[in-house]
Amino acid sequence: MRKGAERDIMTLKYIATIAMALLFVGATAQTVHTDTLGEVVVTGTGTSHLLKNEPVHTEVISSQMLKSYNGKSLEDILGGLTSSFAFNEDDMGSQMQMGGLGNNYILILIDGKRIHGDVGGENDLSLIDPANIERIEIVRGASSALYGSDAIAGVINIITKKPKEQGLLIENTTRIGSHGDIRQHDGLSFNYGRFTSQTNFQLQHSDGWQNTGHEYTSSSETPITDSRNKTVNRHTNWQLSERLTFKASERLELYGEGMTYHKRIYRPQDGKYARFDVYTYDLEYDNQSAAAGGRLKLNTTDYITFDLDYNRHAYSYRYTDYTLVEDYTKSAGTIYYPYFPYLTGQKGLQSDQRRTMANVKGVFNLPMHNMLSVGGEYRYDWLNAPDRVERGKVNDWTGALFVQDEFTHINRLNITAGLRLNGNKQFGFRMTPKVSIMYTPTSDLRLRATWSQGFKTPTNKELHYRYVRQMSGTYLYLGNTELKPQTSNYISVNGEYTIGRLELSLTAYYNKVVDMISLVTIPNYLAPDRYIAQYDPIKTRQYQNIDDARTTGIDFSFRYSWKELTAGGSYSYLDTKANQYDTNHDRMHSVVIDGMAHHKAYWFATWSHHMKCGSAYGFGLYGRMSSKRYYQINGNGKGYQTWRINAHYEPVGGKSLSYRIDAGIDNIFGYIDRTPHGLHLGTTTAGRTFYVSCNIKFNKGKRVKNNYKSNFKSNQENEEN
Repeated sequence: MRKGAERDIMTLKYIATIAMALLFVGATAQTVHTDTLGEVVVTGTGTSHLLKNEPVHTEVISSQMLKSYNGKSLEDILGGLTSSFAFNEDDMGSQMQMGGLGNNYILILIDGKRIHGDVGGENDLSLIDPANIERIEIVRGASSALYGSDAIAGVINIITKKPKEQGLLIENTTRIGSHGDIRQHDGLSFNYGRFTSQTNFQLQHSDGWQNTGHEYTSSSETPITDSRNKTVNRHTNWQLSERLTFKASERLELYGEGMTYHKRIYRPQDGKYARFDVYTYDLEYDNQSAAAGGRLKLNTTDYITFDLDYNRHAYSYRYTDYTLVEDYTKSAGTIYYPYFPYLTGQKGLQSDQRRTMANVKGVFNLPMHNMLSVGGEYRYDWLNAPDRVERGKVNDWTGALFVQDEFTHINRLNITAGLRLNGNKQFGFRMTPKVSIMYTPTSDLRLRATWSQGFKTPTNKELHYRYVRQMSGTYLYLGNTELKPQTSNYISVNGEYTIGRLELSLTAYYNKVVDMISLVTIPNYLAPDRYIAQYDPIKTRQYQNIDDARTTGIDFSFRYSWKELTAGGSYSYLDTKANQYDTNHDRMHSVVIDGMAHHKAYWFATWSHHMKCGSAYGFGLYGRMSSKRYYQINGNGKGYQTWRINAHYEPVGGKSLSYRIDAGIDNIFGYIDRTPHGLHLGTTTAGRTFYVSCNIKFNKGKRVKNNYKSNFKSNQENEEN
């Protein structure tokens, strides 16, 4: 056995020993139930469970936490209310990382459906309106058995708000803050007989900010000191969505929905250094989606769901000045490239990604306390990128069948096992299993263990795409048609218990990824000559299969509630290692996974008070920290610590009207990372910022029966019987 593997096994043993020791010490304490464990969750198994009974460990950011924090974006919420995530936003996306693995390994769902919005390998999280989130469910580790490709690091399921009243609901939320930050949400929903309509609009704008004018270039060892590049560029995006629901009968409910989205990022157009801080184009993104489906109840507990989705994401340059662009496609195999002119205002398409998906799933309660989930999925991906793909267009398809059984016949023991058969156009078939066990020795102590495998085929971009970035010089990024699929093995142990008003959770995990795909710096002579002649890069990076990689970590969280006060937090320790082939020295060498930080934590304390007259007020204090983030090139990101305060007031409203006013200070002590452009940042925060928001809600109707909770209650009663 290799020394590295022995070291990994010993590390896992130590983590498991510590975790189990802490859990059993807590098991001897006097315990009582707390309300936070009464959340209903669906992501871990795809079926409804109380959080305390969920076989797969699930972290929940509840609606109350979201209201108290009042985050301006999903990045802000995830970064501020859990220690599991790291972000480093730029024009290409959020650069999200979870458990040591990047955005490509994190599956993001909205109401159980995959988000579609790839931007340079990163999902555009601006597609998610923070004012329309009911709660967020987070499941760590490989979940490919249930959700297929991408679910290797974990799953984030955004549960959106649904109408709770029969009648009319109108809602407006306006938030303004420093640096021209504007967040606008408008919602209109009504229920008439068997029809329900939900219309939502969101607008987000920021003037951007510049933390430093220093920038490193390839032509000088010292940085230029008056660059016009901003840390975060000015940007505007808006989204309009509609969902129609029709209850055809007591058993059958149908829906149809659609969305359109537009985002523009404004880039500097005047400066002294044309190659580094001046651009003749802005970036534009356009998304459209449409979906239809339904849910058929077979009886009080069994049901079938079916969905058909279409999504489109287009990425373009909007030219702001006359620009000549080299068009190498018209002279392939030569060194001379003709030029194609773009006039001011014209748009040049860079990539057009489209996806069609069909899903069907059935959930059946069987004898002997078995809950069986079975289903199938078909996915077709199409990429059109005239200047970035060799033949202009590529496509791919994937099909899958899956089955999962939740077995609870043995008292206090739940065993959930699943298996998925994946079939891909280029890479054939692959089985991915998952097994989770939960043992409940007492009513307030829960012990969980999970083993699962992940499977991820290379994306069209990883296989075929190429692009150029200006980061202290020209960097060329290349796809690789020789890539192999990635697989993973994930093991975790978790324990939760309550001691009086205190809730504790401890998780230890180990995730090993084989044939991990990563950007690797290669000698320029290994890249095609025509690309080197065209771009003259200082470095060339290509997607390649790393021999193997592993992440090891511990997550600890706590929460304490007493009357009107709630406090808590979490801490995450992470270690990563990857074996990479060094082409220059013809040997393997060990590297960290880009973006890894050993230590991350967040903490909070909230207080709220409801007055006899009906009004309410309160405040929340939040903090977060990260140690140094490690990268293979362009330096490491600095460690940091930031604090935030939010206060709210809810005056007495009318019978149908309610109001809420929030105000706060983000980054109270004004920390700014002034690392020069072209090098990695620990955080892009703009320093101390201020904001205020106002929510007005008009609700004219009566409470309606919640079929979701009714079905869940029936399932729970059957399990208990």
